[in-house]
Amino acid sequence: MRRLRRGLVAIAGVLTLGYLLVPNLVVLVFSFNQPNGRFNYAWQRFSLDAWKDPCSVADLCGSLALSLQIALWATLGATVLGTMIAFALVRYRFRARGPVNSLIFLPMAMPEVVMAASLLTLFLNLGARLGFWTVLIAHIMFCLSFVVTAVKARVMSMDPRLEEAARDLYAGPVQTFVRVTLPIAAPGIAAGALLAFALSFDDFIITNFNGGSTVTFPMFVWGSAQRGTPVQINVVGTGMFLMAVVLVVAGQLVSSRRRKSAAPD
Repeated sequence: MRRLRRGLVAIAGVLTLGYLLVPNLVVLVFSFNQPNGRFNYAWQRFSLDAWKDPCSVADLCGSLALSLQIALWATLGATVLGTMIAFALVRYRFRARGPVNSLIFLPMAMPEVVMAASLLTLFLNLGARLGFWTVLIAHIMFCLSFVVTAVKARVMSMDPRLEEAARDLYAGPVQTFVRVTLPIAAPGIAAGALLAFALSFDDFIITNFNGGSTVTFPMFVWGSAQRGTPVQINVVGTGMFLMAVVLVVAGQLVSSRRRKSAAPD
C-alpha cells in the first residue's frame, strides 16, 4: 500500500506538471510552423524562417526590449524596497507594524484591474504623463508585496544566534550584514526578484491602464492577435520559456552542490 500511494503521488505530480507545460509545448511546436495566412492556429508545414529572423515583424523586438528594460528596473526597485521592508517587519517593533503587515497583502488579494484603475486615477490627479515612468512605478508597486512576502519568510527562518556569534567575534554591523545576514537571506531575495521579474514582464492589465502609448511585449501580442498571430511571437515566447528553464535548472544544481559541500563527510 505504501508503494502504491507513493506511485499515485508521483503519477499525480507528473500529470499536473504535464498539464501545466502543455501550453508551452504548443507554443514551441507552432514556433516552427509556416502558416498560409496571418493566423498561426493550424499546423501547415515545418519551417525555420521565424527562428532565423525573429525581428522581421515590425516593433516586435522593440516591444520586447522595452518589456525587458521595465522588468529589470522594476525588479531592482521592488527587490531593494521589499528587502528593507521585510527586514523592518521581522526585526523591529513599531506602532504601525500590524497595519503595514496587513496592507502588504492587499495588492496580492485585490483584483489587478482595481489596482490598475487606482493607479491611473492617482497619475491623472497628479498630472503625470502616462508612459515609461508611470508603467515602471506601477510595476514596482505591484511587485513589491510579492518580494516582501518571499524575503520575509526567509528572514523569519534565520537563526539570530549566527549574527550574535559574528558580533561576538568583533564583526561590525556592516560586516555582519554582508558576510552573515545577506548570504543567508540571499535565496529569499533571489526568489522574490525572479518572481518580480516574471510578474513585471508578463503584466498586461496594469500596463494597459497606465502605459499611454507605451507598447510592451504583452501589449504587442494582444494587438497582433487582433490582426493575426506572427510565428515570431511563438519564437520569443519559446526563448523566454527556455531561459526560465535554464535558470531554474542552474539554481537547482548550485543548491545541490552547496548541500553536498556543506554535508559532513
